[in-house]
Amino acid sequence: MTVTKVYSFESNTQVSQALGEFIAHASSEAIAKHGRFTVAFSGGSLPATACKHLRDMQSVDFSKWYVFFADERCVGLDSADSNFRLVREELLDPLMQQSRSVPADQVMVINDTLTDSTQQVADDYLVKMQTVFSGAKTKFPEFDLVLLGIGPDGHTCSLFPNHPLLEERTKWVAPIDDSPKEPPHRITLTLPVVNHARRVAFVASGAGKTSTVRAIVDERNVHLPATHVAPVSGDTYWFLDHAAAKGLSVNKPSEFKL
Repeated sequence: MTVTKVYSFESNTQVSQALGEFIAHASSEAIAKHGRFTVAFSGGSLPATACKHLRDMQSVDFSKWYVFFADERCVGLDSADSNFRLVREELLDPLMQQSRSVPADQVMVINDTLTDSTQQVADDYLVKMQTVFSGAKTKFPEFDLVLLGIGPDGHTCSLFPNHPLLEERTKWVAPIDDSPKEPPHRITLTLPVVNHARRVAFVASGAGKTSTVRAIVDERNVHLPATHVAPVSGDTYWFLDHAAAKGLSVNKPSEFKL
């Protein structure tokens, strides 16, 4: 039976500390079980929140990490719009300065020479995914952890309300050329892939997310894409500050513990 756990903290600093401990624990458990840790990051404010404390945790064996992106904008890797750039600045570069790097060939970035065609970018990213998940026992890869944010419209990854990609049932990664949020050209993991993860963690903060969190977590509003994140055999976790969690009355926050 899969579970959903909601955690609420007074400040974003406390969210970051707890999330870092959670990721470190997930990493240690995965490496002990199968010798590696596969994680997918989304963008926005999530990389900063996830990595602020994580990058200084000496117990984490980053050499065994395989880093993917839950979605990526089809831009150059140095672009301010690049999710990879966010993770590089918040995690990969600081780790390199500590001589604790994630090996470069284990960071799965898009081929930014292909960005004139989102389909080619998606096809190339699929090959990268297949090289890591070649021994998958199911139709879809099983990430150890997928880290997600949510937009005010309930979107997650680059899966937006009323978009045809919400109905995708076979692809691992899909192109999108009509994102309602700039930039329009992107690739994204699909719902089946997210829902085959062993753990999915949502991160949200601020009063601007209160009603959206309530609509997803308590009301299960099917019109919001994040509501459809329901791991087949994994668990879902919400890391919120008190402002974002304020509207919850059904699935109330519990005490954070590993």
